[in-house]
Amino acid sequence: GMEEPTGGKILFGERDMAGVPMGRRGVGFVFQNYAIFTHMTVRQNLAYGPKMRGAAKAEIDRRVGAIAEMLQLSPLLDRKADRLSVNILQRVAIGRSAIMEPAIFLLDEPLSNVDAAFRAVMRTELKQLQRQFRQTMVYVTHDQLEAMTMADRIAVMDHGVLQQVGTPLEVYNDPANVFVARFIGAPGMNLLKGRPAESDRGLVVDLGPLGVTPPLPGELAMAMRGARGEVLYGFRPEQATLVQNGQGLAMPVTFVERIGARTIVHLGQGEAAVKTVFDNDVGLAIGDTAVIAPTTSSVRVFDAATGRAMRVGG
Repeated sequence: GMEEPTGGKILFGERDMAGVPMGRRGVGFVFQNYAIFTHMTVRQNLAYGPKMRGAAKAEIDRRVGAIAEMLQLSPLLDRKADRLSVNILQRVAIGRSAIMEPAIFLLDEPLSNVDAAFRAVMRTELKQLQRQFRQTMVYVTHDQLEAMTMADRIAVMDHGVLQQVGTPLEVYNDPANVFVARFIGAPGMNLLKGRPAESDRGLVVDLGPLGVTPPLPGELAMAMRGARGEVLYGFRPEQATLVQNGQGLAMPVTFVERIGARTIVHLGQGEAAVKTVFDNDVGLAIGDTAVIAPTTSSVRVFDAATGRAMRVGG
């Protein structure tokens, strides 16, 4: 409601929000810093919205009791907000919005002020709360792991421009462009410069000093027919295997990150650098030469000039 849309429509269900005053849109907002009244009790914070709307005391008490029970805040109702932990403040902030029975929740990076371990706990809790409320939550985050683990659908934006919308798996497996490919995933997708080339085995990508790739799968090869310029050959770090005796990309190991259950191996340098993810017992060390083979079915190719994914039908 602060800005006029430059194009398209904003619909809540079938209802166009253009011209609807902000107070009548039925939007619940949870701020990054929670914006709780710290001098009030939990009960007073939850009751604030209905009270400002002129609801009767009995109705306010009923709604406060119901929302407090759902959020497991009942024992804390008479506790001052300034004595509460961050996770409780989070629940109070959500409860204060939920008690107004909004049509949609907007959450603005609500976990950005908490440490990594607590984030993991709160991701699960927020997802469970969303299931209880059975209402749409639009959740803004710069943390792609947070988006991947919590979302039913992800909208990836860059400088205010929508790049792709889809389920977490759609966005991860089939990124629409180079930005999405690099942004989604930890680490992001590997992208190597090359040119399409014909071989006796089918269409391949010539990666220069690294050699040629295995033949591209049928649908991708079809999408690339006639392409003449540079392309970016992409594959996920998790979607490559070590090859002992066979064809693959031979690259020097430049760094090894052992992070518990898995190991991230850095290969090559500069524009020919990639990362691969293996089990924690992989027998590679700095200075070794590793031969890797990307999983053919998971390979993606992008137009180097536009950054767009090459797909059948464009």
